[in-house]
Amino acid sequence: MQQINLQEYQESNPVSLEVDKRDLLRDLLSSVSIEPVKHTSKKYRLRPGSIVGALEAEGLSVLIKPKIGIPQLLSLACYAMGVYKPQEQHLFDFKKAQTLPDVLALALIAAARRAFGRGLLRGYLIQEDALHTVRGRIRFDEQVRRRYGIPLPVELRFDEFTEDILANRLVKAAAARLRHMTLHSSEARRGLGWIAAILENVSLVEFRRRNVPEVRFDRLNEHYRHVIGLARLILLHSEFESFRGDVRASGFLIDMNVLFQEFLVQALRETLRVSENTLRSEVTVPFDEDSKVNLRPDLSWWESEDCKFVGDAKYKNITDRKVPNADLYQLLAYATALDLPGGLLIYAKGEASLGSFKVRHADKWLEVVEVDLSKPLNIILNRVHQIGRRIEELRDEACWLHFSQSA
Repeated sequence: MQQINLQEYQESNPVSLEVDKRDLLRDLLSSVSIEPVKHTSKKYRLRPGSIVGALEAEGLSVLIKPKIGIPQLLSLACYAMGVYKPQEQHLFDFKKAQTLPDVLALALIAAARRAFGRGLLRGYLIQEDALHTVRGRIRFDEQVRRRYGIPLPVELRFDEFTEDILANRLVKAAAARLRHMTLHSSEARRGLGWIAAILENVSLVEFRRRNVPEVRFDRLNEHYRHVIGLARLILLHSEFESFRGDVRASGFLIDMNVLFQEFLVQALRETLRVSENTLRSEVTVPFDEDSKVNLRPDLSWWESEDCKFVGDAKYKNITDRKVPNADLYQLLAYATALDLPGGLLIYAKGEASLGSFKVRHADKWLEVVEVDLSKPLNIILNRVHQIGRRIEELRDEACWLHFSQSA
């Protein structure tokens, strides 16, 4: 299998690729630019975009390392899902694991050992079956339809206390998904086999990426929170559909643009102590009077039907550290359409210079702040806390402006 190691947003050295593998890479990873090397044949320079992770398909294995490191990437991803806290930073610190699938596998195994240490979680499921002894309720309609005049077996509906419940199915499905990837760690391979053995009596369900269910936690299943969070993370980012005929691909990929936005929204909701109905993400806002054009800002603060703040999260590669005009135009459009005095652009550190811009003839301020994702999670959250205070100030300014205009 041909191995290709890449770094997020960095151009690779020349890589030899046969035409079929080049085309396969283009189909499966459109975020990776592929440029031929001059005066050579079958040699290319590859440059990944914002999508990082691992992918395997038909003799080709591609690893794209994130700039912030694998443990930090997974910490942010789990925090965005509400299953990770700053004091748990050690959960992804596996020194011997070099690839993302290995780290994911070891983290899932460690979380499963902690969760299963108290015994497998069980719950009641409604079952329908034909039995020779009566339990639960008799399904008279089915008994008459299927076995008219025949006393046994009896069509029944009953509750069964079983380990074959959603929580265990999610863990088993995630472990099975990882077992289809190339794992360099023998410990990871053994550990995934252990999970499969422990969950032998649990159904193996294929959860589609767009239909991975959530689990509600209470005092009875709280000890499953981490393992369920990891299982859902794996299932949400490890499914690949066939792009060309019968091509089968496996791996784990995360779009850093999406991750940065999701993390920021979750962290700001927590620091501001507001719900998703107050601090909303990607709510549709009409741009024109006839609502023919719609906008979807990453962040907006709503009180009833009135918007009091708007902002945008930007994780992108900017070589000259100047805020792109397009980003400022976009934020100005948000502020104008929502009738706000300004807005806030939030960048990953190192991607744009800080500052504020007063728009001529519009009386609007556009501000730029940053978050350094390479720092420990508690430091990142402290920075988000500072940004949250600024958002509150901008929200208060908008409230005062609307009050003075209506007075």
